[in-house]
Amino acid sequence: MKYFFICLCFFLQACSTLKVPSTFQYKEITTSTYTLASWQKLTNSYSPIRIYVEGDGYAFDQNGKATNDPTPISTIVRELAFNDYNPNVIYLARPCQFIQNALCTKDCWSIGRFSQNAIQALYEASKKIAKQQEIIFIGYSGGALLTGLVIQEYKDLNVIKWITLAGLLDHKAWSDYLHLYPLTKSLNLNSLPTINQIHFIGEKDKVIPLNLQRKITKNKNLYIIKNATHNKNLEQIFPLIYQE
Repeated sequence: MKYFFICLCFFLQACSTLKVPSTFQYKEITTSTYTLASWQKLTNSYSPIRIYVEGDGYAFDQNGKATNDPTPISTIVRELAFNDYNPNVIYLARPCQFIQNALCTKDCWSIGRFSQNAIQALYEASKKIAKQQEIIFIGYSGGALLTGLVIQEYKDLNVIKWITLAGLLDHKAWSDYLHLYPLTKSLNLNSLPTINQIHFIGEKDKVIPLNLQRKITKNKNLYIIKNATHNKNLEQIFPLIYQE
C-alpha cells in the first residue's frame, strides 16, 4: 500500500493561523449521516451561492497511517473562501473534519472518503444552505470528486457551475496511474458532468499529475497554473476563481 505517498503529498501541509473575517459566521449543519462544519457569508438572496468544499485534510500521518482526526492542517481552502468578494460564500468541511460523530471511523477519510454517506451529507448540507438558489461548487483536491458525485447523483440541486482546484476527478484512474491502494469503499464518477465547468491544475502537481488530468478532461475546460504544485503557488489564480 502506497499510503505514504498519499500522506506526504496530499495531506501534510504547513500549518498557519487564519483569521476569520467578521462577515463569516460559523455554523454546524446536521445531516442524516454527518454534521458538517461551515463558515458562511450570505448577503444576497438572489445571487448564486458559492460553496467551497475542502480537500481530504489531514487524513494520514507522516508514516502513512490513517490519523484519528482528518481536520485539515492547511488553510488554503479557507483562505480561498474567506477572500472571495462575492455576496454568498460558504466554506464547507468534509465529514469528520472539525466535528466527529459515531459514524466517523478511519475508513471515512481513507478508503471510504467518497462513500454514499459522504455524498449524502454534502447533498443535504448544500440543499439546506441554498434551498432553491443557484449553486457554484468549488472543490479542492478530493473535494472536487465529492462535488462531482453530488452533481451526478442529485439533479434537484440547482448547480450552475463546477470549479475544481488541484482536483481529483476519477479515483480509480488516479490510483491505477500512481499504483496506489484502491479506494474500495468509495463511489466514482461515471463520467464528468455535462454542466458548465473549469478545472485548475498545477503545472508541477505530483499528487494529481497534469498528464492524468489531461487524459480525464480530454484537455477541455482545463487551466494549467504555471509553477504550481498541489498546494503551493495556487494563489495566483484566486482572482480567476472569484470571477467564475
